[in-house]
Amino acid sequence: MVDRKSPLVFQVRDLLLNPGTMRELKERVAAPAELGTVMIGVQENSDLDLDLRLEAVHEGILVSGTVFAELTGECGRCLNPIADDLEVDLQELFYKDASEIEGADEEEIFEVVDDFIDLEPIIRDAVVTALPFQPVCREDCAGLCSECGIRLDDEPGHHHEVVDPRWQALAGLVSTPDSGDHTEDAAVPLNDEREKS
Repeated sequence: MVDRKSPLVFQVRDLLLNPGTMRELKERVAAPAELGTVMIGVQENSDLDLDLRLEAVHEGILVSGTVFAELTGECGRCLNPIADDLEVDLQELFYKDASEIEGADEEEIFEVVDDFIDLEPIIRDAVVTALPFQPVCREDCAGLCSECGIRLDDEPGHHHEVVDPRWQALAGLVSTPDSGDHTEDAAVPLNDEREKS
């Protein structure tokens, strides 16, 4: 079943009744929830601009065209907010009767259900696949200091004196010179000096 109230569900009965016909679909709809990854994606209810063609072919309805959206998220290095435009192409066939397809994975097949097609799954696949694996605000973003979390682009010369933990155990073995009085030791002549006298 499809949710006919969804802005990404469209009726295609007129196309199914007239094989070989085509309909252009230019719509601005609200983006569904969770359209993206943890770091970046399309905000829920933001604008999705569809520029699609729906074609009636022998097997069903061929959907092709472009989807435009605005991405929001945060840089994977410095965590600053980022925004960008996204344009993705898509092409998918919605079958009139998927039971006639042999050996196909059910998860990879899209069907016309009661004269309706649901574009959300194919748009979700296209958008998520097009997202950067690690979004950055700039290619040369220096990121954050691993010690204190300061943004390194704001303080290019920032650094910390870090002592290698393998040497810290040896630091206690180094003794400082005794600041006591050694006048008695200095007064005692060396053996060579005793013999000469």
